[in-house]
Amino acid sequence: MTGTLTILGSGTSQGVPVIACDCEVCSSEDERDYRTRTSAMIAINGQNHVIDSGPDFRFQMLREKVKSLKSVIFTHEHKDHIAGLDDVRAFNFIEKREMNVYASERVKNALLREYHYIFAEDKYPGVPKINMSVIKNESFEIDEFVRIQPIEVMHYKLPIFGFRIGDLTYITDAKTISPAEKEKIKGSKTVIINALRKETHISHFNLDEALQFISEINPQKAYLTHISHLFGKHKVIEDILPENVSLAYDGLSIDFKY
Repeated sequence: MTGTLTILGSGTSQGVPVIACDCEVCSSEDERDYRTRTSAMIAINGQNHVIDSGPDFRFQMLREKVKSLKSVIFTHEHKDHIAGLDDVRAFNFIEKREMNVYASERVKNALLREYHYIFAEDKYPGVPKINMSVIKNESFEIDEFVRIQPIEVMHYKLPIFGFRIGDLTYITDAKTISPAEKEKIKGSKTVIINALRKETHISHFNLDEALQFISEINPQKAYLTHISHLFGKHKVIEDILPENVSLAYDGLSIDFKY
């Protein structure tokens, strides 16, 4: 069966353009250089599932004209990945059901702190309604016959999850990936992986590291995401990438088999 992954956001934690920045990337008129915070949406079996709800979640849902959302799956607890969770209440109201949320135990505890009012016993009227499921580094089911395989990667010293769905793997915020976790990725026809910029960074792949990882996994097609304004303009970067590698951009749709 075929599903579709839509890149909701392809930018780093500050987004592109960066506030008050006049660099050539932030001033670009190429709409592909306008990057909201990193997130993706999977459409399978007629249901939509979002990976991470960052600060731009509301805008992304409006831009993509999303009318139904079944679940939110979190990679980790940093603000650029969880800050939009409150806005799932619009779907609670329209669809008259709880939002399924999948997160590790550590991310769950972070959500309990950040959104204490959602999980309070005496709830304020109108707060989001959440059905929380704790996930571990083992496959889990989000829809009938659809399983997701977490991929544990290191975001500096923080273990976070990427995810494999069928023949597609989506990873953001990786700096290192163990040989055992790479084995879970091998065989993916499509890989989406973070590449922050050309220079080395303490907690993210740079371009060379991302390309080395892609070469090792050897997918048919790879896309780079979680991109900083320091990386350069979309068109300039595209011209230096290998034939099977492209830059992701907001709104890009990618089909996959599951």
